[in-house]
Amino acid sequence: MSRAQGQTVTETPPWWLTLPEDFYAQADGTELDGEYPLKVFGTAAADRALRTALAGMVAASLLPKLLRGNHMAEERQHLDFYAHLAQQRDTAKVFAKPKACRVSARQPTWREYRPSGLPAFQLSFDSPFEPLNPNIADSYLSHKRNRRAHAQYWTHPDGPRPTLIFVHGVVESWYALNSHYFSLRWFYDRGYDIAMITLPFHGSRANPCSMFSGQGMFSGGFAHLNESILHAISDLRVLVDYLFKRGAPHVGVSGLSLGGYISSLLAVVEPRLAFCIPNSPLVAPVDTMRGWQPTRSLMDKIEQRSGLSPQELRRGMAVHSPLSYQPVLDPERVLVIGGAGDRFTPPRYVRLLHAHWPESHLHWFPGNHMIHLGRRDYLKLMLSFMDSHCQNTAYGKVS
Repeated sequence: MSRAQGQTVTETPPWWLTLPEDFYAQADGTELDGEYPLKVFGTAAADRALRTALAGMVAASLLPKLLRGNHMAEERQHLDFYAHLAQQRDTAKVFAKPKACRVSARQPTWREYRPSGLPAFQLSFDSPFEPLNPNIADSYLSHKRNRRAHAQYWTHPDGPRPTLIFVHGVVESWYALNSHYFSLRWFYDRGYDIAMITLPFHGSRANPCSMFSGQGMFSGGFAHLNESILHAISDLRVLVDYLFKRGAPHVGVSGLSLGGYISSLLAVVEPRLAFCIPNSPLVAPVDTMRGWQPTRSLMDKIEQRSGLSPQELRRGMAVHSPLSYQPVLDPERVLVIGGAGDRFTPPRYVRLLHAHWPESHLHWFPGNHMIHLGRRDYLKLMLSFMDSHCQNTAYGKVS
């Protein structure tokens, strides 16, 4: 039975109070560790090196804002605003239904990625998103490039099909990369239309002076990061509306890392989804950053300067955590995927989401965040899962 949208959940203590303070440092383990020890622990070692590089970029983006003047006092006030809403755990107060807007479609230019031989369109629209916190609205909306949303849409010539929306991770906004890495052409050949959205502050939405795609999510501080996640959900809901208006019989979502996080979050506000498949979802950002270096040192410095404890930071950012709400679609329509050797979003975070939605499905692969050993197996599982919820059997799928 579908959950009612806007339902306030108060029966149990909020997750940020019950999660152990040292959760970020706890050990990981899955049933694949003994079966594939070289694959799991070998890829885990590679992940630790890669995550240090990403953590360095994130820390370099956050530091100038958070450590300047009295900004931490302002940031604390902003986080209290979001924490109050998170405490209520009411999706209707946090995720406003986006206003109707016009979505334009055009052919990709020669400079833009286009899948060979497929009908593909560049979608764009002026995002109707309005920041939740009025005290930072002007600052957030001053990033004009970010206010124009973009997506690439692959269609079938004979009309709209069941559609897979794919949500990329931090930095990884390139359509070509995501198309290849997640075998999106393979899903297209098996009967699905494909839509790849560009998240706020990524790709063509990034500030011209950004050091990397997505830097703008972090350079404005925690309040801007909160609004960026809410912005992503608003834009995704516009895209879902567009797809259904075009005649798509079913729409579902999947994504990796930050994309897995946002996919999970969409499941708490969008009851029309046929399926949700978060891959390596980043469900507790504060704890994740405490588990990395140098962001752990940054968190320690923030606590020293502001008095904000890790639990208070959790509470201030819980407004957009899928752990703060129940899904509005049946958990049986949710398939959570995780890498046994993942050390960007280690297995304990994947289990945290699965435990929050205990009727959801869980699948492990013996790889890390970037090296997905066993990908063929989980792609087949994804297809079977999608088919089961889309009844997608009449489109001449290729074996």
